[in-house]
Amino acid sequence: MTTPPPAGGPSGAPAGGPRAVPPKPVPPKPAHLPRVPRLHTASRETYVPGDGMLAWLPFRPTIRMRLTLLYGGMFLMAGVVLLLLMYFFVRQALHDVAPPSFVFGKDITVNGVPMSSEQFNQYLANRHDLASNSALNTLLRKSLTVLVCLAVIAFAAGYAMAGRVLRPLGRITRTAREVASSDLHRRIELDGPDDELKELADTFDDMLDRLDRSFDSQRRFVANASHELRTPLAINRTLLEVQLSDPAASPDLQQLGKTLLATNERSEQLVEGLLLLARSENELTDRRAVELSEVATRALEQTRAEAGKREVELRSELGPAVVAGNGVLLERLALNLLQNAVRYNTAGGWVEITTAQVPGGGGELVVSNTGPVVPGYELEHIFEPFRRVKGADRTRSDKGVGLGLSIVRSVVRAHGGTVEATPRAGGGLTMRVRIPGA
Repeated sequence: MTTPPPAGGPSGAPAGGPRAVPPKPVPPKPAHLPRVPRLHTASRETYVPGDGMLAWLPFRPTIRMRLTLLYGGMFLMAGVVLLLLMYFFVRQALHDVAPPSFVFGKDITVNGVPMSSEQFNQYLANRHDLASNSALNTLLRKSLTVLVCLAVIAFAAGYAMAGRVLRPLGRITRTAREVASSDLHRRIELDGPDDELKELADTFDDMLDRLDRSFDSQRRFVANASHELRTPLAINRTLLEVQLSDPAASPDLQQLGKTLLATNERSEQLVEGLLLLARSENELTDRRAVELSEVATRALEQTRAEAGKREVELRSELGPAVVAGNGVLLERLALNLLQNAVRYNTAGGWVEITTAQVPGGGGELVVSNTGPVVPGYELEHIFEPFRRVKGADRTRSDKGVGLGLSIVRSVVRAHGGTVEATPRAGGGLTMRVRIPGA
C-alpha cells in the first residue's frame, strides 16, 4: 500500500498554518559534468618562425642569423655600457681637476681686456669648462665611430662563428635528407668533441640503425609470406587444372572444379594485392625516370580484353610526362585504376585515360569513366581496404577483392604524390593522380 503524502506543506507544517511557498523545481543532475573548453594560445596551436623577439624581421630568421644577432647584440650592448662608463669617469676626472687661481696686485690685460684677479680666475674656469666639453665631445664621437666599426666586425665574426658552430648540424641535416631520398644505410658518424651535437648525431645514427633493422625485417617477412602463401595456392590451382583436364570427370565434378578454381584465383588475387600493399606502404628509396605514357599504354593493353567482354570503350590521350619512381608500381597503379573503371561501369559505357606534364615538374594521370552515380560522402572511404561503394554487387567475384584503390593510394604515397577522386555529373568517377618529377 502506498503511503499518502503528509497533510502539511513540503516542510511538514500543518495544513492549517501559514501556507508555504512551493520550492522551484530542481533540474535533474547531468550524468556528466560539462567540459570547460580549453583555451589554446597561438603559440601552442602553431609555431611560426620569427615569432617573439625577432618578429620585426622581414624574413625568416635562421638559427645562424639568430646566433649572429645574439653575438653582435651582446657585443654592442657591452660596448655601449663601456662607452657610457668611460664617458662618466673621464668627465668626473676632468671635473675634479680645477684650474689654478691667481692673485694680482693690479689689473692685467687679457686680449686687450683689463681684468682683475677674480675676473681672470673666472675666465680660466670658463676656458677649462669649454676645453673639457670639447674633449668629451671628441672622445664620444671617436668612441662611437670605433664602436660602430667594432660592432660590424663583431657581427661578421659572429656570423662566421655561428656557421662553424652549426656546421655539424648542417651535416646532420644533409645526411638526413640523403637517407630520406636514397637508403637507410648511410650514417652521420660525426667525429669531434663529446658535446651535445655529437650526442644528437649518435642518437640519430641509433635511430637509423633501428629503422634499418625494422625495414629489413619487414622485407624478409614479406618475402617469406609471399613464398608461403603463393606456394599452396599454386599447388591447388595445378591440381584443379589437372582434374578439369580429365575427360572422364563427371559434369558435377567439372562444375565443382571450376568453382574451386575461381575461388582459388580470387585468393591469389587477394594475396598478391596484400603483398603489393605491404611493399608499397613505404616511401621509395630507389627512384628512376619513368614515362607515364608508356605505363598507361601497357596498362591499356592488359585491360582491353576485359573491357571488350563488358562492352566498355577504352579511350586514351597520352601525352609525354616523365616522373620519378618505380615503373612496376606505377604500372600497377594505372592498371588498378583502369580495371576499377571497367568493372564498375555500365554496358556501352567508356573509360578514358590521359597523361600530361604538369607545371613545375611531374606528371598527371587521369582516369575518367561512366557508371553509376557515386555519392559525395562515399569518396572519403573508397580508398580504404575491402571497401566498395554502397549498392555495388558484393557477391560477384569478377569485381576484385576490394584492394585496388587501396593499392593506388599506397603507391601514390610511396612516390610522394597525390590522388583525388571526384564524381562525374552523369555518373562514374574521375581519378586524378599526380606524381613528382625527376
